[in-house]
Amino acid sequence: MTSTRMIARRSVLAGLAASTLAPRLAAAVDPSVVAAAKKEGEVVWYASLVQNQAVRPIVAAFQKAYPEIRVSVVTGTVNDLLLKLLDEGKAGSMRCDVSHAGSAFGPLSRAGLIESYVPAAAATFPADYKDAAGTWTAQVVSFLAPAANTTLVKDGDLPRTLADLTDPKWARKIAWTNQMSQGGPPGFIGMVLTSMGEEAGMAYLRRLAPNIVNVPANQRVVLDQVIAGQYPLALMTFTHHAELSARKGAPVRWLKLEPVIGTADAAYLLKGGPHPNAARLFLEFLLSKPGQETFRAAGYLPADPAVEPELPGLTPQSGGFRAAFVPLPVFDASVQKWIGIYNELFK
Repeated sequence: MTSTRMIARRSVLAGLAASTLAPRLAAAVDPSVVAAAKKEGEVVWYASLVQNQAVRPIVAAFQKAYPEIRVSVVTGTVNDLLLKLLDEGKAGSMRCDVSHAGSAFGPLSRAGLIESYVPAAAATFPADYKDAAGTWTAQVVSFLAPAANTTLVKDGDLPRTLADLTDPKWARKIAWTNQMSQGGPPGFIGMVLTSMGEEAGMAYLRRLAPNIVNVPANQRVVLDQVIAGQYPLALMTFTHHAELSARKGAPVRWLKLEPVIGTADAAYLLKGGPHPNAARLFLEFLLSKPGQETFRAAGYLPADPAVEPELPGLTPQSGGFRAAFVPLPVFDASVQKWIGIYNELFK
């Protein structure tokens, strides 16, 4: 099935799922919030999600449940929306109610622009998927792991542990992105140091460094280069990208080397937003079962462990693997240090 057809199919599924949203969602939300949200009549959402794939189905599903509330969407890249939010906060004129992106959380939090709210819909989410104080909650999650070209690397030669990646036979044969994000080298370095400890982690990274090739591209491009045979292995690729490519016949397999790195697309409320009750209701929807099912139909991995992903085996619950999440505040506080280690060992 082509990607265009897959997106169209997912949009149809999302629309069908929306028909029963209102009764199921309303039961989990404080009726006074619902009434106040309807009186406000609008919620403003700044979203960096793919518009046709995710934004439009989510808006349609929410408005199917709450036709009295209009969703006004501002789309853009994470960085563009972050700058817009910081400018609005500096001017004391916040126009946004709800936004998302883990990489934007730190700057927004430091600027005092995050409103704490503990969503009832996320009560059963794993602790790694939310902040207990309610400053953020994962709306979807992703997992990053090594991937191998199965033509170039036979099953018996596949790395089985993170330690196997340091074998000298992989010298200059393991590619990764040069993007300085949670899904790139700083995220991997942070996971190693927090899970192994500073001394053992640094020793591991020094052994790994001779095997790494920096690729000036995103994770998807790196994976495509592995599929094309340019490199036998990649590090820090999204597991769902490899799984989708493998199901289409590509010679690729993602490797369940524990801990698999987890990242959260954090959703949060903006302090001083013009529609505070509609913002809470919209956030509750994103995290509710109907909202999570809409994300799933759009091809994302739901944060709610009770909502199975469209492709099995890609979450710790469905795939039986151990994942490691570096908390967003820890990443924000340490990222410059981890970039420094990247520059020292890998650049």
